[in-house]
Amino acid sequence: MINISNLKKMQEEKDIKGLIQALDDSEDKKIREKAAYILGDIDAKEAVEPLIKMLKDEYWPIRKAATLSLGRLGDKNAVKPLIGVLNDSYWHVRETAALALGAIGDKRAVDPIIDSLKDGSLNVKCEVVDALGSLGDNKASLPLSEILKEKDYLLRACTVTSLGKIGDNVAVKSLVSSLNDESFFVRVNAANALGTIGDESTLTYLEEALNNSQGESIGFEESLKKAINTIKKKS
Repeated sequence: MINISNLKKMQEEKDIKGLIQALDDSEDKKIREKAAYILGDIDAKEAVEPLIKMLKDEYWPIRKAATLSLGRLGDKNAVKPLIGVLNDSYWHVRETAALALGAIGDKRAVDPIIDSLKDGSLNVKCEVVDALGSLGDNKASLPLSEILKEKDYLLRACTVTSLGKIGDNVAVKSLVSSLNDESFFVRVNAANALGTIGDESTLTYLEEALNNSQGESIGFEESLKKAINTIKKKS
């Protein structure tokens, strides 16, 4: 049986073969979980297939470990299996699947991740929103805009950042509206996102928001000024 000391030695020596053997069902589940994480840490490309097999393990922390490492390894052969993990029974695993798919960046994941915006877990939704921003596909703009109606301000704040990464007309329109959000964090992120996009047509709205603020929020005003200056320089 493999123990923690064995795993540490394997990690130091980058003994990929030994670490893959540590994934075997005969080993203790904590050892298997740790080995799965280590394989991602040391960028063990040879471990992709063994890790994919672990996505169906009955112990959810092992599924989470395998999911995270597959995202770090970035092999597109893992995309389809990871899409399946978006429906895992544990939110911890679903959340990690969205993170992993966003990291891999394969467009096949866009529609399944959009579907995951319906997930009942706020934690999963936040990671899904981030993943859609990383993928940068325009078809996510409208579904993300709908998320701006959610009550949780942190979710809205993450959403405007992701819309800024997409940057199409739908995203710009939603970001302009978010300059009037009740949350300081959402407004600041919206201003920053508009500055990143650099659409000259948004200058009027940014300047209007700055005029209306009148010292109410120094942080927001600084973000607005920065966005305005950035867009003017691009123009």
